[in-house]
Amino acid sequence: MNRKRLNNRQKIFLNIGIAFTFILLVIICSYIFPNSMIKSNIQTKNLSPSFQHLFGTDWLGRDMFVRTVKGLRLSMSIGIITSLISVFIALILGGISALGGKLANEIVAWLVDLFIGMPHIVFMILLSFLIGGGRNGIILGVGLTHWPTLSRIIRSEILKIKSENYIDITKKMGKGNFFIFRKHLLPHLIPVSIVGFVTLFPHVILHEAALTFLGFGLSPQTPAMGIILSEGMGNISSGKWWLILFPAIVLVSLVKSFDSIGDRLEVIIDPNKAHE
Repeated sequence: MNRKRLNNRQKIFLNIGIAFTFILLVIICSYIFPNSMIKSNIQTKNLSPSFQHLFGTDWLGRDMFVRTVKGLRLSMSIGIITSLISVFIALILGGISALGGKLANEIVAWLVDLFIGMPHIVFMILLSFLIGGGRNGIILGVGLTHWPTLSRIIRSEILKIKSENYIDITKKMGKGNFFIFRKHLLPHLIPVSIVGFVTLFPHVILHEAALTFLGFGLSPQTPAMGIILSEGMGNISSGKWWLILFPAIVLVSLVKSFDSIGDRLEVIIDPNKAHE
């Protein structure tokens, strides 16, 4: 008896479903557990992993599993805002580069080369420091540095669409660039922007954790992933391996889940690949 094999799109939906389930579980757990579980409790300090404390406790008696899921929720909330900022900048600059003439294209190309040429972490630290650090510093520092690659993709997509006959007809009817962008280009750019948003998400989460780890991000009292990993690194030499191992595994799993969704969204959007 021959079993019906899943086509490429069905496999992708299955993979996305698994990744989305993991992300949803993290979000649900972060709301289920009360904040009292991440308050200091000297009586339960430095406990190794157990059924009562899945990820153990730290030197202040705080439950590491609860701190980790709440830190991941914070990272995801920052990631959503930051990725939206990056996509918006990429759309604007990509559209200006493709529709604004030679001078506009050269200016945008120079900006793209500038941001790509300098290491992300250096730009993020500088911007975060200038803004004053904290949550807003991370959001703007990361959001203002992750748009260049997506803007190039959007620009190439616009140039491809501009070569279509209906664009020439629209111009001959007296319509301007803004009308063409809003009516004819933007609907084609929405799928690209969605894929770009999801693809940016894991990079944003990692860079937010990196900034916080280096001390340029959120305050030490905040259950952020960078702070958790930084504290874990400081205690690993004393044998408290669980303070960094489990949070790092969950963070990498979350990043890979978003990365998996982003890599497969293009196949779902493209109907030509539905039955591969």
